[in-house]
Formats: sequence, structure tokens, C-alpha cells
Amino acid sequence: MHPDFSLKDHTILLTGAAGLFGRGIASALAGTGATLIIASRNADNIQLVADEETARGHHVFAEILDQGNELSVLSLRSRIEERHGCIHGLVNNSVLRPMKGANGTVAQWEESMRVNATGVMLMHRVFGKSMADAGRGSIVNIGSIQGVIGPSYELYEGTTMGDLPPDYFFHKGGMLNLTRFYAALYGPHAVRVNYLSPGGFYNNQPESFVKRFSEHTMLNRMADDRDLGGAVVFLLSDASRYITGANLPVDGGYTAK
Repeated sequence: MHPDFSLKDHTILLTGAAGLFGRGIASALAGTGATLIIASRNADNIQLVADEETARGHHVFAEILDQGNELSVLSLRSRIEERHGCIHGLVNNSVLRPMKGANGTVAQWEESMRVNATGVMLMHRVFGKSMADAGRGSIVNIGSIQGVIGPSYELYEGTTMGDLPPDYFFHKGGMLNLTRFYAALYGPHAVRVNYLSPGGFYNNQPESFVKRFSEHTMLNRMADDRDLGGAVVFLLSDASRYITGANLPVDGGYTAK
């Protein structure tokens, strides 16, 4: 491996490591030789991930985090810095999906914003400041193509999937501009902040949806759990040392057509 791509001797914090995107990202990061800390509200799920990666000889540690709770975020930073020192990189991947459709309740919307908007801001404020004080670091925000485009309802015709929730589009779009804000704020302190726009991850969707979505991409397929980790490693490493405030689509060319 070229040394600019190496994360050896780096401590990386990844939120939401057990989900659709997170498990593949966790595997990619663990394989770089970094000390990887994975954090989530679900202790059992992330401990299972940590155990699996540890069994492969990697340095992975599970921590509890309620991202929408400021005291929980501050407590996590204290525990990490006591055990591992200041982190070198943060991957904001955790997401809460309380709204199940366009007519979800206001309470569901507010819970979504607590975790996915306020919580993401807290992660930047708390961990970003620590990296800025240390004079180095990289933050990678896992967004979505749904944060930069509107819904394509025609993809869902004939399925039960088409009742899309507005909160996801709202907070993923907000995450993109929050990325630019913190890139400007922390840039003078050598902390970079970037955004990834994944799209079209295969998750046993109906065959008709998979066919339509695949045909809309340039690669003629949906993504799998190997397709996001490389981009995350790149943006955390010195190989991307002059990239900040950027949005990198990882969507097979979906948004380029």
C-alpha cells in the first residue's frame, strides 16, 4: 500500500457500524490497521461486529452512544481520549429512521431531527474541535444521493416501497451543507470535512425495483457492502489531503445521468 493511503497508527471513530452501510465500512477500516472505535445505541449489535473483527486480528472496540444526547457525545469523547488519545478521523454514518412514510407524525419528525440533525452537529462540534485543537484530522459524512436529488417515484411502481419519508431527504441535504460549514471552520486547523453520497445499495428489494434502479446507473447494478469502504478510507487518509468540503457520489453513476 502506498503510505498516503495508510491509516496505521490512526484512531478512527465510526458511528452506526452494524447497519447496511456501516458493516462494510467497519470491515474496510479495520483492515487498514487503524484502531477502530465503533459506537451505537445498540450494544449487542456493535459488540458482535467488534468481536468478529477482533477475531480477524484487527483492533476494534465497541462503545455506547446516543448521538442525539449531548452528554452521551461528550462522555464518549472523554472515554476515547482517556483510552486512545484524540481521534484522527470520524465517520458519521449513524442514522435513525423513525418516519416510515410521507404522513409520519410530527413526533417522528422531531425524533429524527434530534439524532440526524442535532446529533450530527454535536459530533462535528465535539470531536471536530478536539481534532482542530490537535491540528489534524478528517471527518467523513455518510450522506445519500437523496440529499442532493428528489425522489424518483417511478422506480417504486408495483412495489410496497414508494411511501417515502421526508425527514431523510431533509437531514441528508442538511448534512451536505453542514459539511461545507465545518470544512470552512476547521480548515485552518488542518481538519478536512467531506461528504459521500451513496446510492442504490442492494438490500433484497423487489426484483422490479432492482432492475429499474440498475438500468438507471452507468454500471448497470446496485451497490454492495464492498463499494463504500474504499472511498471512506481515501477521504480519511493523506491521499486526499487537499480535498475538503467536497461531495463524492458513490452511486454507480446514478446522479450523473
